[in-house]
Amino acid sequence: MSFIQELADDLARDVLDSQDELGDDRFYEQVGRVLLAASPTLQESFMTSIRIRLAERRGRDFLDKALKAKRDGSKAPDAPRDLSSGH
Repeated sequence: MSFIQELADDLARDVLDSQDELGDDRFYEQVGRVLLAASPTLQESFMTSIRIRLAERRGRDFLDKALKAKRDGSKAPDAPRDLSSGH
């Protein structure tokens, strides 16, 4: 991982961890604008880290719900429809 990626990912992790305390689940957008004004390269890497971390959270949440449903004998959650096929 490059120096810029490490900086951006560390900041992304800290921002996402702080959003509940700040009461703003889109605070990362404000941080992104601050970074864009200072360094478009760092902003791009930061936003990539944000998207990856948010996607991982969604995937983990889905996994947790599916496992809970299996253990409880309830209906597993439905995965989103596959939009990559164009239909």
